[in-house]
Amino acid sequence: MKLFLLAAGLEGCMVAVAQDDSARVQALEKVVIIGYKAMNGIGHLNEIKPPFIFTGKKTEVIVVDSIDANKAINNTRQILGRIPGLNIVESETGGFVANGIGIRGLNPVQSLELNVRQNGYNIVADVFGYNETYYLPPMEAVERVEIIKGASSLQFGSQLGGMVNYVLKEGSSKKPSYSSMNTAGSGGLFNSNHAISGASGKLRYISFLNYRVMQGWRANSHQQQLTGYGNIKYQASNNLSMGLEYSLLRNQIKMPGGLTDAQFAADSRASVRSRNWVKSPWNILSANMEKKLSQNTSLYLGTTFLSGERSLVWFNALPDVADKNNPVSGAYANREVDKEIMKSTATELRLSHNYQFGKVKNTLAAGARFSYASFKRKEEAPGTNGSDFDLTTTGEYEEQYNFQTINLAAFLENRIQLSDRFSISPGIRLETLETEAEGEVEISGVEKEVEEEKERQFVLLGIGLQHEVAKQATAYGNITQSYRPVDYAQLLPLGSVSKVDPDLKDPKGWNADLGIRGTVRQFFNYDISLFYLRYNDRIGTVLRQDDAGNAYSYRTNLAQSVHKGVESYLELNITRGLKVSTRLGNLSLYHSFAYTDARYTNGEFKGNRVEFAPQWISRIGLSYAKKWFSISLQFSHQSKAYGDAANKEHSSNPVFGVIPAYSVMDWSMTGNWKKFKLKTGINNLTDQRYFTQRTDEYPGPGLIPSIGRSVYVGVGWEVF
Repeated sequence: MKLFLLAAGLEGCMVAVAQDDSARVQALEKVVIIGYKAMNGIGHLNEIKPPFIFTGKKTEVIVVDSIDANKAINNTRQILGRIPGLNIVESETGGFVANGIGIRGLNPVQSLELNVRQNGYNIVADVFGYNETYYLPPMEAVERVEIIKGASSLQFGSQLGGMVNYVLKEGSSKKPSYSSMNTAGSGGLFNSNHAISGASGKLRYISFLNYRVMQGWRANSHQQQLTGYGNIKYQASNNLSMGLEYSLLRNQIKMPGGLTDAQFAADSRASVRSRNWVKSPWNILSANMEKKLSQNTSLYLGTTFLSGERSLVWFNALPDVADKNNPVSGAYANREVDKEIMKSTATELRLSHNYQFGKVKNTLAAGARFSYASFKRKEEAPGTNGSDFDLTTTGEYEEQYNFQTINLAAFLENRIQLSDRFSISPGIRLETLETEAEGEVEISGVEKEVEEEKERQFVLLGIGLQHEVAKQATAYGNITQSYRPVDYAQLLPLGSVSKVDPDLKDPKGWNADLGIRGTVRQFFNYDISLFYLRYNDRIGTVLRQDDAGNAYSYRTNLAQSVHKGVESYLELNITRGLKVSTRLGNLSLYHSFAYTDARYTNGEFKGNRVEFAPQWISRIGLSYAKKWFSISLQFSHQSKAYGDAANKEHSSNPVFGVIPAYSVMDWSMTGNWKKFKLKTGINNLTDQRYFTQRTDEYPGPGLIPSIGRSVYVGVGWEVF
């Protein structure tokens, strides 16, 4: 949906007021009304959105309800596909409940190179130690998705990829309302979403419950999950509000495992694992307070508590190793049991202040963040030889680790309005990070204790510029430093077949953007930009040989990489452009495009393409909408990428090799009649067989096939 700022000014208005049978003329002050108006397309965040500053940054906003898409299975390709350059790892059928996303040639697996938030607070276990995304809200409950590319590190944290924020619906602000959407589809899909909201006096509330069960597209797949959410907001006065939120996820998933290239070529729906299971319960409790201290100053305080787990029982081996009955005993081999327990808390204090320095208007955004996270991992215990979900162990865990992370950060960013059209916003972030790891490892039958402490302090600098070059056209640019410490998943990946370099170094780098965006007479929307990303000491996986000549995968700091390219979003409202009567509806055409040249610039792989970095990502869509009816068709094309820094086209190890180019078409339709809603569509209309990921760990190892053609139908209603 195209979003643009709708501003109406009433300045020096003359109003006649009747009083004592005579007319009195009164001059009113200027009134500016600001809001969002939704049309077809994507929009961007305002320069100032207290307590945040977005001047000069590359931002994008998607209003979820404005898009025809399969929200019952969180089809990221449809819902967020308009974001230029969005690389999507489609791993839901592989055992994850959330497809990962990445941009600009960065690793998209579990969105680990992004700062992922819900309603402004982090929803991952530990943004420094374990930044993988296991919980995401169901898209039927999301109002909009906000993305800041690259230059988010000063205000939100040091991830190189940027920040993505899932903003949930607030519901009715008056009388109670209830809504329901129930969807059935291919692969045994049934998804039921229910929401209730309303207000009573100064209290406002909303809650939703989402239940999904799906047999899956591949053999040996099964998903069953429950997601819930509750939010109570108390408006104590015009200047003070307080809120409390709780999110939960409960699931149990059977995963079909990875495949070799030969297995995929023979049957892309095949599975060589029938006994692999995972569950990942998630709990997030968040409390917040917003206080307007004065007309120019506002304060935000938020605290979040997170408790999550991930437990696996599986046959952990490369896919060419068969998991079959013992010919003598007739029983399967014992499976492996792994467990992770995550607990964390984070508190963020933010201040926004408008002031003048001489005749120059300024806006200050400042804040501090404190977080503590504990992470316990137990792995490689022998489990049962059964096939059902059973975490019973028949022996000791070979490896056990305890990790702790303490982070204290402070930031300051100041927007300087040098003229009505031009502004500049320099900023700085100071970080202190302490990590501690201790554990027990069994090597060749001998137990070894591991203990390590590490402390880092670093400074991030950045600056953004923005210039209104015309009434509806804005040029923007920024350059911002970023930093990404080695996390637990890289240092000690769970269930990995790779060996890890014990001397891994922390990667760091910086982002730069230069672009222009705007609208032309409300029928053409555009955002075109150039980007440049430098990534030092990038961590990746390479193929090595031991002394006996056996090949193995090795995870280490590879080299420096440079990512540069262009991102473009163009949308034409054909109906408005041709000045056709809106009674006939609106027909629009959009093109989301990105070219990314991501290569290593030194080291062993100098000149090679970066892993998971397709050069071309192009999505073209056509949509038609009338009052009660809308229909959309989207064509997505993504060029080939590689699973390793050596850029191997083929390998005997399925962790390495090319990820071939693919093209996918999706069709969706929505109809509304009074309080009822009907949704239907076909994903992967032409039934393409492709994959988006090679992995050396769960949910593989091996390549993970994407879903073929699937159909869905949903019926919903609202009651007030």
